[in-house]
Amino acid sequence: MNKYVKLLVAAALCVTTLAVFGCGNSPKPGAVDNSKPVKVGVNPGPHAIIMDNVKKLAEKQGLKIEVVEFSDFVTPNTALAQGEIWANCYQHEPFLKATLKKEPKFDLVKAFNTALFPINIYSKKIKPGQQIPDGAKIGIPNDPTNGGRSLLLLANNGLIKVKDSKNISTTIQDITENPHHFKIIELEAAAIPRSLDDLDCAAINTTYAMNAGLDPAKDPIVKEKADSLYVNIVAVRKDTLKDPRLEQFRKIYQSKENAQFIKEKFPGSVYIGWKE
Repeated sequence: MNKYVKLLVAAALCVTTLAVFGCGNSPKPGAVDNSKPVKVGVNPGPHAIIMDNVKKLAEKQGLKIEVVEFSDFVTPNTALAQGEIWANCYQHEPFLKATLKKEPKFDLVKAFNTALFPINIYSKKIKPGQQIPDGAKIGIPNDPTNGGRSLLLLANNGLIKVKDSKNISTTIQDITENPHHFKIIELEAAAIPRSLDDLDCAAINTTYAMNAGLDPAKDPIVKEKADSLYVNIVAVRKDTLKDPRLEQFRKIYQSKENAQFIKEKFPGSVYIGWKE
């Protein structure tokens, strides 16, 4: 009977301990559970393809990654801020800063650089090497950062002039000279590839260009250079900066193996965004 009572007491103590600390192999305060995957949000296309490779490399080092795809530019930051994902990998820093201006409650920060996905000018009517005709209808993304990026691309190639050719917040109102009388048309970034038939040319992000069957290495009539300010990043919540898995994730993403994968998979289309 005494043994029975002792067993009941021991069981009760274990249940109590489990509720507070976990019975047996309890994690230390601040420790992470490596048995569960970290969720990383990406856009379909090259972002997802590269992250799938990172996922394979990470598995060999004991880090599990679940890749979550989002079809737009807005939801991944909302999902990150709400804790639905651990990190996202689809945007450049100017876009993140613009988001934080709109959503100051989002406690998001840059973790590290990934790759440069150029925004280029494409056309179904103008071939590479040909000039954009006077009066051409040129589509650009309607979000502030990629719209400004597109205008700077035009300005840096001598097609228009703007107040400040390094100001990432440039808008249509900042155009000071338009000698070719281009008609700049703002459209949702994801819709621009479908609108090419109605435009003379358009600025299209690499992700949407590739999803539309365009080749960023061969098809653009105007190319963004590799030294662009718009290198993409991994963004996380500020408290995630203390997570030891983040440094492991960075090392894997910026590894020689992943850099080689990017160069071989997207030659001339995607550029390495960190110092090798």
